[in-house]
Amino acid sequence: MLFLRSLLFNFFLYLGIAIVFLVALPTLLLPAKFTLFFGKFLGHYIILILRIFLNTKVEIKGLNNIPKNIKYFVASAHQSMFETFALQAVLEYPVFILKKELLKIPIFGLYLKKIKSIAIARDTTTKDNLSFFDKVAAIIRNESRPLLIFPQGTRVAAGDRIQFKKGVGRIYEQLNIACIPIALNSGKVWPKKGMAKYPGKIIISILPPIKPGLGRDRFIKYLENTIYQEIENIS
Repeated sequence: MLFLRSLLFNFFLYLGIAIVFLVALPTLLLPAKFTLFFGKFLGHYIILILRIFLNTKVEIKGLNNIPKNIKYFVASAHQSMFETFALQAVLEYPVFILKKELLKIPIFGLYLKKIKSIAIARDTTTKDNLSFFDKVAAIIRNESRPLLIFPQGTRVAAGDRIQFKKGVGRIYEQLNIACIPIALNSGKVWPKKGMAKYPGKIIISILPPIKPGLGRDRFIKYLENTIYQEIENIS
């Protein structure tokens, strides 16, 4: 039964993504808000099929911690593909920071560019990387959308506790705006590897803002401890 549920979920997951990608093609010639709408739709769709096929409920805690009428950026734990879609249903059209390789995926890469995603080549020093933080600052200055970063740098198994990348500290320092931490336990339902999915409950916990003004290193340590402690609480 579990195998069948997982199989059905995967089928409708990729079918839904394929249909949305095709239907949304005309938005590549329209203002970005139309493309962003389909991203939010996919987030809600995936939450729905998790409930239908895996009997998995998604609970969102701490929505009141999202600031209103001020700029902020979001630093989220990253355990599976789930949050790359589902957080679009929670946040107001986030700007993603992502691996440069994702822009090369056919069609998907075009959508990422259309919604002004910011790419970085990991573990290298390139001309693009040297201007990366300037790009981040310019987009946040000119957009009303929040920045979304995964400070672990990659998907991490539910029980792993890797150090956060130093880049999140530089973003915090350079932007000089509040950071909203997000903890989650999606890896227990939707592991980072393999096609198997499991019934359960996914909790997205939006934590109180970290105000600007901490030193870079102090901020990273505080952010890391805050997110990992909350993961322990919700797991």
